Amino acid sequence: MQQILVLSDTHSYLDPRLIPHVEACDQIWHGGDWGSVAVADTLMGFGKPVYGVYGNIDDRTIRNMFPKITRFTCEEVTVAMTHIAGAPSSYKPDALETFSMGIPMIFVCGHSHILQVKRDQNRNQMLFLNPGAAGQHGFHSEQTALQFKIDGKRIFDMELIQMPRIHTKIK
Repeated sequence: MQQILVLSDTHSYLDPRLIPHVEACDQIWHGGDWGSVAVADTLMGFGKPVYGVYGNIDDRTIRNMFPKITRFTCEEVTVAMTHIAGAPSSYKPDALETFSMGIPMIFVCGHSHILQVKRDQNRNQMLFLNPGAAGQHGFHSEQTALQFKIDGKRIFDMELIQMPRIHTKIK
């Protein structure tokens, strides 16, 4: 069994309120817009697998660390991820490119800063996850992330991590 933490759109800020969730998880998935290599380095420093993609604000260093699209397996669940995906009602080209490689059981994206968890009825009940924005930059009023468990093919205990948005000066 694996405990998963999914976040996106940190925009150079790893909120200290997320650290207990990072410590409790087995894997970290990041849907892009890291903002700085320091966020990636900090997450990787916990010694857990970190899967991620680069986002539209990420520089060459992050783009060399993470691909535009990634696919992997967790337990018996296929996972695909890209940053700019749209939504199940209107997918963007990067999502369609991802699906051309096969429909995953879980699809993770970011970019919109809008939390969404839903099943895509038109793509084999694929679980669409956009964890919203874990960082401070953007229009969102709450910083969000997701955590859940995977055991074999079972995906369960989906929980929303909600944090009132704070404004901290980023160095």
